[in-house]
Amino acid sequence: DEHPMLELLAGSNSGKTAFDLFEIVYGHLLVSGNAYIDAVAIANEVSGLHVLRPDRVRVMPGGDGWPEAFEYTAGQSKTVIRGDAVANVPRILHMKLFHPTSDYYGLSPLEASAAAIDVHNTAGRWNKALLDNSARPSGALVYTADGHLTGEQFSRLKGELDENFQGARNAGRPLLLEGGLDWNAMSLTPREMDFIEAKNAAAREIALALGVPPMLLGIPGDNTYSNYQEANRTFWRQTVLPLVQRTVRSMSRWLSPAWESDVMLKPDLNAIQALAPEREALWLRLEQSSFLSLNEKRSAVGYGPVDGGDVI
Repeated sequence: DEHPMLELLAGSNSGKTAFDLFEIVYGHLLVSGNAYIDAVAIANEVSGLHVLRPDRVRVMPGGDGWPEAFEYTAGQSKTVIRGDAVANVPRILHMKLFHPTSDYYGLSPLEASAAAIDVHNTAGRWNKALLDNSARPSGALVYTADGHLTGEQFSRLKGELDENFQGARNAGRPLLLEGGLDWNAMSLTPREMDFIEAKNAAAREIALALGVPPMLLGIPGDNTYSNYQEANRTFWRQTVLPLVQRTVRSMSRWLSPAWESDVMLKPDLNAIQALAPEREALWLRLEQSSFLSLNEKRSAVGYGPVDGGDVI
């Protein structure tokens, strides 16, 4: 409950809390696959933690191939940060996700789902273009008189269409045609115009790459109340908590030498409302067990022993 490491995290930067620190770290890990934290020491004590933007950091390998330093670039300024320890702590903590082909950088989940992201963005731009054009495909103006439109006539006609008949503001506006012009609508079926399902399929692939059950996205037809609750628990157990454990273990091992002791950060699982049904089921099983002592039951749920609790 009380430790200098907790105080360090609570006030790692001016105006930022531990929530801000971890939010930035998690965001960098998921977006770029890498997170860099710079430790600042005053009077041989770690006094602040600063998260560096991954796009500004370059790993500099040494002659033996192992990372030797980090180069941080901001605008025209470049700073080389060596691996020298401050207050017994290596100055830079580099956390990264697994990358099968890189020794120095992590692989972002967004890179693995890049094709699905392109599909999702393209479908969004296409749907917006349909809305800008009154949500219906255009037709064709056919010049039925003999001869052809001159270049000036063609340009004037195209300009009038763009200005007066295109966009949601002009939806349903009647088209006034001059002599020799006929309008032929080129309509598509609603199925051919439906890119929503393409966006939904791409969204599911992106969510799976990030470890998010697609049922949590709110896509119509995917979720019911029961499977939404189960998906929410799965999201915490298989995605959120492993990410949290990875992060706090790395930070604990990194910062512990500053106090010359083994300090372990742990998440408070009892504060997670989504896992409340699991806790209730555990308490019920322990309460009904006849082969455990009271202190063994208390230990199983994270509580300390009490006097006289070792008797079954």
